[in-house]
Amino acid sequence: MGVRKKQMAERIKAEKKKVAFAKLNNCPTSPRKMRLVADLIRGAKVENALAILRFNPKEASRKLEKLLLSALANWQAKNEDANVEDADLVVAEIRVDSGAMLKRLRPAPQGRAHRIRKRSNHVTLVLGSKNITEN
Repeated sequence: MGVRKKQMAERIKAEKKKVAFAKLNNCPTSPRKMRLVADLIRGAKVENALAILRFNPKEASRKLEKLLLSALANWQAKNEDANVEDADLVVAEIRVDSGAMLKRLRPAPQGRAHRIRKRSNHVTLVLGSKNITEN
């Protein structure tokens, strides 16, 4: 490997060490309901985001709280020597995409049928340092 390529690879590796992510796939909640809760914590500090999710009455907040704790554990696994309180972590990015849809039929008047779409979603949560998100 050339010198320039090696330096670039080392720089990318160092940047990836500062960022941690977690994914939640096929969550059986509609994406619209999940986005309402995700918008509350986007860009927030991790401590504030955990407090918001813990006291939010929506069911989606329980799943996002668990996902945030998983991302925090992933960050700690990458940075064993660093302290979470000193790192000043924020929710750098949170994305809610629609997942697979279960299609069911419900009886309707006059012998017809209506389609019921049971939606699911995929959530991707990225934690980063505050100084990284400002750049």
